Amino acid sequence: MPTLYRNGRVRTPAARDATALLVDGGVIKWVGQEAAAAEQVGADVVDLDGALVTAAFVDAHVHATSTGLALTGLDLRAAGSLAEALAALDKSARAARGRPILGSGWDETRWPEQRPPTAAELDRASYGGAVYLARVDVHSAVASSSLMAAVPRLRDLTGYRADGWQRGPAHDAVRDAAQGALSAGQRRDAQRAALRAAAALGIACVHEMAGPVISSADDLLGLLALSADEPVPEVIGYWGELRGIDTARELGAVGAGGDLFCDGSLGSHTAALHEPYADRPDSSGLLRFDTAEVAEHIALCAAAELQAGFHAIGDAAVDQVLDAVDLVSERRGRPAGVGHRIEHAEFVRDPARLAASGLTASMQPVFDTLWGGPDGMYAARLGAARARRLNRFADLDAAGVPFVFGSDAPVTELGPWAAVRAAAYPSDPAAAITPQAAFTAHTEAGGRAAGRDGEGVLVPGRPATFAVWRAGEPVADTGQPAADAAVSGLPDIAPGRELPTCLATVRSGRPIFDAGLLSA
Repeated sequence: MPTLYRNGRVRTPAARDATALLVDGGVIKWVGQEAAAAEQVGADVVDLDGALVTAAFVDAHVHATSTGLALTGLDLRAAGSLAEALAALDKSARAARGRPILGSGWDETRWPEQRPPTAAELDRASYGGAVYLARVDVHSAVASSSLMAAVPRLRDLTGYRADGWQRGPAHDAVRDAAQGALSAGQRRDAQRAALRAAAALGIACVHEMAGPVISSADDLLGLLALSADEPVPEVIGYWGELRGIDTARELGAVGAGGDLFCDGSLGSHTAALHEPYADRPDSSGLLRFDTAEVAEHIALCAAAELQAGFHAIGDAAVDQVLDAVDLVSERRGRPAGVGHRIEHAEFVRDPARLAASGLTASMQPVFDTLWGGPDGMYAARLGAARARRLNRFADLDAAGVPFVFGSDAPVTELGPWAAVRAAAYPSDPAAAITPQAAFTAHTEAGGRAAGRDGEGVLVPGRPATFAVWRAGEPVADTGQPAADAAVSGLPDIAPGRELPTCLATVRSGRPIFDAGLLSA
């Protein structure tokens, strides 16, 4: 039966000052002012009680199982010291009763000890159990002695350290071992927790960045099935494996890419740089592939009509992806990056070159909130001058780079309004974009980034996928053209202001979260 949502504030380009919308068969049939709502007869009615209705958010970069494990298990982001982290592990170990413990979120740069735990300390706190604790960037981790012992020939892998702090291929191996110890039920429970948490934040779609060194084929298949069977956000899958075209197709992924790691992270000193790290002059990070391999992968994906996508954070990694795109472009006679993605793209030396490539930049604005600024981790790793060149949203926008926003959860917490605010009010005001541009990057652009146009805007004929918010009065954007006035009024999300609270989330006409508004 059709449903009329009335007595609200609907953010739509279809009608000025719209207060109601009609949904039928999962599609928006009508949107307009309250006075015309009486003409929409024969429908169930939901009184929005003045709430704001917007397009639902798309989180374009998540790791659902790891996010769910952080939500339901050992999350060390709140630990203020190494001692607190070990105490939290001790508590988890007692509750686990011998089961493997997977945790994440520690950041040694925020601790007075300025170091992570050692394997020996994990052994003591877990009573000899198998423990995997990922750093906040999930590009390195500390493993207990029993977990390391379960990985054949771990000592021979690049990045191995006897003290337990593993990077690069050694980290991949211990992560595989830790996740392999999870039961199917544990994975399903974690995935359900992550998707339900996303829905409660107004997110109706997530792009899952899966892959053989991130999760597993079974993990992605289970997540896609959960999304199809239960009232949770839609999952669009990516499989990050070099030349993994056949596997991506078999899994139903839209891309053979996503978190296909060209490099690592700045926090773990594994992002690839042209110049050495300021705090580790002996290291410039690591490129995982040859440029010819990256180019081959792009060409294979294009031939298979799949998206390619690459994780690239450091300037050397970003330039490698652009070099590979140039190689393929020369062969094809047109920009080869169109329809493909570059994940994170934090350190872009030449925004105009990125724009010319045709690649979409999939970015995480909260990275800047957590680690930007003159006293942040980026400045410690790179020096203040280089750190200011990261996450330049305004520069990319001015150059014409298409970009889309996500969280990289569990690296940062799910929270789309926080990401919109982070891009509109970054650590360097010169890098800011308008709240409207940031909102679009976290909604409508999410569909485009997955090759699906026409989504993320509340107009008749489009999917009825939206979120309802308790929010402050809209703030006019004087920089918007008059024709866009109907969609320019977002609530004030400046630092210090309370962010909107989600009251309901609807996916293609079907509620996937309700705080009591829809069932009142």
